[in-house]
Amino acid sequence: MQAYDEYMKGIVVPMRKELTEAGFTELTTPEEVNEHMSTAQGVSLVIINSICGCAAGLARPAVREAVELAERKPDHLVTVFAGQDKEATAQMRQYFEEVPPSSPSIAVVKDGQLAHFIPREEIEGFEMEQVRDAVKQAIEEAAE
Repeated sequence: MQAYDEYMKGIVVPMRKELTEAGFTELTTPEEVNEHMSTAQGVSLVIINSICGCAAGLARPAVREAVELAERKPDHLVTVFAGQDKEATAQMRQYFEEVPPSSPSIAVVKDGQLAHFIPREEIEGFEMEQVRDAVKQAIEEAAE
């Protein structure tokens, strides 16, 4: 492994833990993505994680709080890490072909179909509470 790759792998550990410690399952390979997307019933909250500041200060805190506050919880919490697990991220994005690639981003999937998508443009520059409320609303609408 190149020194840069090793360095980046270490840097993102707390960024991964922030979601996994909140109950998210990391999907790190295309096979894991396909397995989840082909078998998951109900509502999946999918986070395309990122190393950027808007992921750290907005997206990750917003999804954690949204799940906590939602009256109707998602059935599944999953994440892929853009720029780190490149093949898994590319495979996940195949399930959202109708939207341009964006990281961080948040998808709500119901029975394998995209129900709602929040791109970086609706995260960066917004208050965390606004992002949280948008995620919470998307989860609850999909769970109806």
